[in-house]
Amino acid sequence: MATGANNPALGPDLDKPDNPAHELAQFAAGCFWGVELAFQRVPGVVKTEVGYSQGHVPDPDYKLVCSKTTNHAEVVRVQFDPEVCPYTNLLSLFWSRHDPTTLNRQGGDVGTQYRSGIYYYNEGQAKLAQESKEAKQLEFGDKKIVTEILPAKRFYIAEEYHQQYLEKGGGYGMKQSAAKGCNDPIRCYG
Repeated sequence: MATGANNPALGPDLDKPDNPAHELAQFAAGCFWGVELAFQRVPGVVKTEVGYSQGHVPDPDYKLVCSKTTNHAEVVRVQFDPEVCPYTNLLSLFWSRHDPTTLNRQGGDVGTQYRSGIYYYNEGQAKLAQESKEAKQLEFGDKKIVTEILPAKRFYIAEEYHQQYLEKGGGYGMKQSAAKGCNDPIRCYG
C-alpha cells in the first residue's frame, strides 16, 4: 500500500468542474443515496456523484470501504453554479439531511464511512462551513456537533449502480423524482 507523499488517496481532490464558472463541494452525511437525491433537487446543482473520500487506501470499492479498514467516508460530490446556488444553500441542505451529533453513524448505519463531514475546495468554502457549523451548534445547545471540516481529499467515484440510485429506483424499482425544487419525501431503500 502507498504511504505518505506517495499515496494518492491522501492528496487533494484535483478534479475540476466541467464548467470553469462552477465549483465542486463534498459532503458526508450518512448513506450517500438519500443525500445525493436531496442535492440533485437543488436548483443550481448541475451534477452529483457519489463516492469515497478522506481515506488512506487508493481506489477503494464499496466492499472495501464497508470493511471499516480504509477510513473513507461515503460522500456526495456536488458540482454547482454559485451564481444560481450559493455554497451557503448547500450547507443549509447538508445540515437539514442528518444528525450531525452522532459520531460515525446515521440511524442504523454505523461506521466511519457514515460520519458527518464537509470537505472544502477553497478557503472561502472552509470559512462558510465553519461559520455554518458554529451557527448550527447554537441550535443544538449542549449536544456537540461532531461534523469534521477538512480539505477535500481525492474523490473515488463509487460503482455505477450507486450513482443516482434512488432516482433510478433503488432496490425495489420505485423511482424518486430528482426534479429541481421537488420536495417529495426521500425514502432510502436498498
